Amino acid sequence: MSASPMMYGNLTPLDRVAHKNLRLKTELPTLDRVKGMNSLFLAVVEFAEACKEYPIVFVRVGDAPAEGAKPVVAPLAVLGLKPSSNLFVKDGKWTGHYVPAYLRRYPFAMARLEQDSDTIAVCFDSEWAGFSESEGTSLFAADGQPTEFLLNAKTFLENFEQESERTRAFCQMLVELDLLRDMRFEATLASGEKIDVEGFLAVDEQKLAGLDDAKVVELHRNGLLSLLEMHRVSMGNMNRLASQEGSAAAA
Repeated sequence: MSASPMMYGNLTPLDRVAHKNLRLKTELPTLDRVKGMNSLFLAVVEFAEACKEYPIVFVRVGDAPAEGAKPVVAPLAVLGLKPSSNLFVKDGKWTGHYVPAYLRRYPFAMARLEQDSDTIAVCFDSEWAGFSESEGTSLFAADGQPTEFLLNAKTFLENFEQESERTRAFCQMLVELDLLRDMRFEATLASGEKIDVEGFLAVDEQKLAGLDDAKVVELHRNGLLSLLEMHRVSMGNMNRLASQEGSAAAA
């Protein structure tokens, strides 16, 4: 099985025999897993809500592409402008209005069992302290069938995977049209400390304006122009995060 994604310690396939007695203490807060993360993956279906609070940027993911190949990119919600700074976790609570689905699905995930396989399975983070065989909500009934709780979790995961595929297609389109460019953000906090954020991509306004009419109509009808506008509007939240970083440093 491939390496566990961000947040996850040891992603383990859920087995109705091996894990027949497994329970989850749902009241245990999961925010400790993200308090040191300054960004989280965001699906395009989340842009409308996320753009109100978080800058939405794009980053290159995976290994560097071979010569002549296009990079793979993914959108992220920016949660802090410093490494290991998550400005939306305070006193064990999420202070933002919108919680990214990437966080809401924890401690479960859908994952490929083999690197090059199309077979995906419901997995759980076996290192998460919330799992127990004596306390919490059961994952399987006495007859070995998944409980309603687990079925609901599986439905959420399947929807998340579908939206992730849609997001990959959107990002591939941005790359194919060469609409992204490297960006940087600089700010000076009230204390005089300077913040310089780089390594992210944003839509190139000039290249977007230079698209031919037919392509613009196509993007509009596909709903992609509205996604690009949400991304553009969200970038104004960079200054808000800079203010929050200043407040956090002064606290």
